[in-house]
Amino acid sequence: MNSISKERLQLYSLLGKLPPRDQAFSIRTRREEDGPHYRTERIELTIPNRPPIPGVLTLPHQPTEVRSPALLYNHSHGGDYSLGKEELLQGREYLFTIPPAIDLARRGYVTLAIDHHCFGERSQTTESALFKEMLWKGEVLWGAMVYDSLKALDYLSTRSDVDPDRIGTVGMSMGSTMAWWLGALEPKISVVVDICCLTDFHTLIEEQNLDLHGVYYYVPRLLEEFTTTKINQLIAPRPHLAIAGIRDPLTPTRGLDRIESELKETYKKLGSEDKFQLLRYDVEHQETSEARTAWLDFIDRWLK
Repeated sequence: MNSISKERLQLYSLLGKLPPRDQAFSIRTRREEDGPHYRTERIELTIPNRPPIPGVLTLPHQPTEVRSPALLYNHSHGGDYSLGKEELLQGREYLFTIPPAIDLARRGYVTLAIDHHCFGERSQTTESALFKEMLWKGEVLWGAMVYDSLKALDYLSTRSDVDPDRIGTVGMSMGSTMAWWLGALEPKISVVVDICCLTDFHTLIEEQNLDLHGVYYYVPRLLEEFTTTKINQLIAPRPHLAIAGIRDPLTPTRGLDRIESELKETYKKLGSEDKFQLLRYDVEHQETSEARTAWLDFIDRWLK
């Protein structure tokens, strides 16, 4: 086992009690619909002894390939527990005005979004209550969310219309954090795009802004073993685009500077300088039209 594999296992071990990573799952298609911009499949992913995971897939009307490139879209938080996966279809106030599903279908991607714990169809309990219950049981809320995302990736890779060697992940805010955690833990992810949440943990503490992130964000003992950079180094040398707002308090500038310097050095040592990029825009916690074009072009470059 190489050092990178050991570090992935070490990171995964901090996520609390979880089923086996290779746990079998089943899929039920709930309904299919044709819309003006894409087709949708409403699915339910079930893992034994765990609550079902609702998901929605968007598919191009006329795929240009038998097996298309695919993305796992990670929804944000934003305090709206009712939305969840529907963010892919509807957008959010801090996303560019065109919902992500439309742009991704136009470019030929199969895209999957799932509801995470406490969001969308899984909003029957509060985030705070579930976080506390899980701690009592030796579980970690973020760990459970990451695990569900990993199983969603497993499902994507089994679809006959998806090329398993061309699967990426993207997200905004909480979804951004999910994107880089998934990229660190799952080598089969080909491209990572994170929007407005590449947060340096130690700078966040120094600037006393911990309460800007919800309780889901916090993993016991994480800082004993990892920094933000060390997690993101597990993505290298695969393509990784980070996008940030220079006035966003969730991603302090000093922390971005530190991460950018360290990750550029990592990619340089691996001979992959062109595969990591951090783009900054003069906004707060927001995806601009320029950022949308930049990350769509980035995934086109590396998944097509």
